[in-house]
Amino acid sequence: MLPLLHDLADESVLVFGGGRVGARRARTFAVESDVVVVSPAFADRSFGDARRVRAEPSPDDVAAWVERVAPVLVVAATDDTAVNAAVERAAAERGLLYNRADRAGERAPGHVAVPSIVRDGEVVVGLSTGVPALTKVLRQRVEREVQGAGELAVLTAELRRYLRDQYPPEQRREALRAVVRSERVWKALGDGVANPRQIVDEIASDALGESP
Repeated sequence: MLPLLHDLADESVLVFGGGRVGARRARTFAVESDVVVVSPAFADRSFGDARRVRAEPSPDDVAAWVERVAPVLVVAATDDTAVNAAVERAAAERGLLYNRADRAGERAPGHVAVPSIVRDGEVVVGLSTGVPALTKVLRQRVEREVQGAGELAVLTAELRRYLRDQYPPEQRREALRAVVRSERVWKALGDGVANPRQIVDEIASDALGESP
């Protein structure tokens, strides 16, 4: 498999199943999508901002739900194999992306795997190992590593825009590399004491040979 990022902002996602997996999928997609979860019962878990609809669709009802919600992605996370198969079939017939939580290994075109996601602002990291215990440990390590990266992404994007019209490409690259590799910058991020923007400017100026 190859990881791809898909912008689902303001799109609809339909989740069948209100158990632990359905709740986890709902939380994942509700960060930026309009999520509808259909299930006869819901686990005592957070579903994020998803809208929960109490219903028990049969396999024959699935297509109507897909038509009604008009999602770009459909999740099959029920404990009913027939319903999950109907979700897969309805999505495939309409050319929609789908995730079938009861299937692993070889997947048909259109089936997407949903990784464990670590976010820090605009920085997004997806993890998929096939072994939940390993994924959990890696997630904890990545969370520590990317702390503050979202703020740095904003600062370096601003710096990049400023440098674009002022300096040739090689100098821009050197300045940006110096900033993102600087321990001073990373230490300042989120410590509430130092001014990260000021330090970014200082590091960039040094790299450009403009220090006083």
